[in-house]
Amino acid sequence: MRAAREDWFDRQPDLDPDCLVFLDETAATTKMVRRYGRAPCGKRCRIAVPHGHYKTTTITAALRATGLIAKSVFDGATNGMRFRAYVTDTLAPVLRRGDTVILDNLNAHKVAGVREAIEAVGARVLYLPPYSPDFNPIEQVWPGRLALDRAD
Repeated sequence: MRAAREDWFDRQPDLDPDCLVFLDETAATTKMVRRYGRAPCGKRCRIAVPHGHYKTTTITAALRATGLIAKSVFDGATNGMRFRAYVTDTLAPVLRRGDTVILDNLNAHKVAGVREAIEAVGARVLYLPPYSPDFNPIEQVWPGRLALDRAD
């Protein structure tokens, strides 16, 4: 794993920052409720929360130097079929010839048709080394976004 990370790092000078497109997904679930709250002095804080029938919403987006692109939200978890549909319907139309799409090693990112859809527009695909989310700058977008969602 260390060798793969070092190899990735060594290839960085060959990449044009304006052509990099980092992609990732995150999920929000209805069980993301605050466990503590405030109440008047001497009163207990009580509020109903969903229990047992949780709903998951997946947020997928890509990040380039100019900001987020190809944002998509859907109910349920990511699987290969959904990810391929996202790439063909949402991501590929906004890619430019010469872009480099950087994906992590999620199995859904490697299903047939994903690489082909990206390469059909003249972009290329690179996979991050295993266990290297710290190499993906879009990972820094999600914590702040999810904190805002929880506060609503």
